[in-house]
Amino acid sequence: MRQLRSGGAMRQRPECPPDLDCCASAVIGQASRDKAADRHTKGGTMSKLQAVLDESVRAQDVPFAVAMLGDRNGIRWSGAAGQRSPGQAASIDTVFRIFSMTKAVGSTAAMILVERGKLNPDTPVEDILPEFARIKVLDHFDGDKPVMRAPRTRATVRNLATHTSGLEYEFWNGDVAKYLTVTGHPTILSGLKAALFYPMASDPGTRWAYGIGIDWLGQVVEKIDGRRIDRFCREEIFEPLGMSDTAFEVSEPMQKRLAAAAIRGADGAFAPFEIAPPSNPEFYGMGHGLYSTAPDYMKFLQMFLGRGQLGSRRLLSEASVDWMLADRLQGLNFRRMVSVSPLTADCDPFPDTRRTHSFGFLRMEEDVPGMRSAGSQSWAGVLNSHYWFDPKKGVAAVIMTQSLPFVEPRFMDTYAKFEREVYATL
Repeated sequence: MRQLRSGGAMRQRPECPPDLDCCASAVIGQASRDKAADRHTKGGTMSKLQAVLDESVRAQDVPFAVAMLGDRNGIRWSGAAGQRSPGQAASIDTVFRIFSMTKAVGSTAAMILVERGKLNPDTPVEDILPEFARIKVLDHFDGDKPVMRAPRTRATVRNLATHTSGLEYEFWNGDVAKYLTVTGHPTILSGLKAALFYPMASDPGTRWAYGIGIDWLGQVVEKIDGRRIDRFCREEIFEPLGMSDTAFEVSEPMQKRLAAAAIRGADGAFAPFEIAPPSNPEFYGMGHGLYSTAPDYMKFLQMFLGRGQLGSRRLLSEASVDWMLADRLQGLNFRRMVSVSPLTADCDPFPDTRRTHSFGFLRMEEDVPGMRSAGSQSWAGVLNSHYWFDPKKGVAAVIMTQSLPFVEPRFMDTYAKFEREVYATL
């Protein structure tokens, strides 16, 4: 596995540790040891969800797994399998680097300002952040020299939230990867403010392409509100929803429960791999910067099932949630993400189904037989922490580990089995 340049944010350890066969003999079924979880694991139907996790760990399809199923009123099931780190069994309160699961939080932060009348989704980004106008389109290369041009359209706040701003990650765009290499431009995972200035790979509004737009969306929220984005998220989202284990910096209690990350080698076995958002960066990236747990993120998803409300706390109005979860691609569709990095496989969920993007999530436009419904929303973090919620069926779920490559077939098979069992319980 070749090293990915990341300003120190991630690197493969030089030593090769023993295979993680210990996962197969790990203590299974944390839910049965956790009183809160135990209330949701009784019964033959729910035990099939645990069996999916157990078998996936035994087969080393995942190094470990934590999963939860809930509705707007509470948690219906939770379970864990394997070891989150050597000698530590995975548990429901395991702390994860959730990476791109952060994006939906960033979009929600922006939506709060939209609801308050402080932000218009169709405002050009450069009208709020004049420095954004410095960004040009990478037209082509003359040898190793990038040839740039001015964008033909102006990116809006909506473009940032829907991945139509023209800004693309180097993991799925070879030209952007080459640009970073030949210019020495820092990757977004470096935490440097200069890293925000990736080139556009296309004109804003012309195609869906996955990238750093929501990192810029966080900058928009900061500029309009005045609070730094970590404080905004804590005061406006995490504290109201009771997400006490969600933060941009790992507290000491969280550190004790933080899972290890692993990467699958050429021999098929998992080995340790260091990857994390940078601590105390120049800016907190709303595309990748959070740590969280399954119970905390479920509260966030349950708020959307409750159309903006969790318990007695209302975060957004019903009208705002309905607007946020609608198709916001303005005629475009989700495009298959073709990998140019060893850290990820190609990403094309439900390829035979029309998919768009809401203001915060990948959105399904058709029912998937035996699985999620039209209108369902989802996304994931690069270490294979995944979630979806289905407003039509009234359910939300997470299935989370800390492994690379992202969306590798063995993990995605586990995900599909888990999801099918979820819908079989309904």
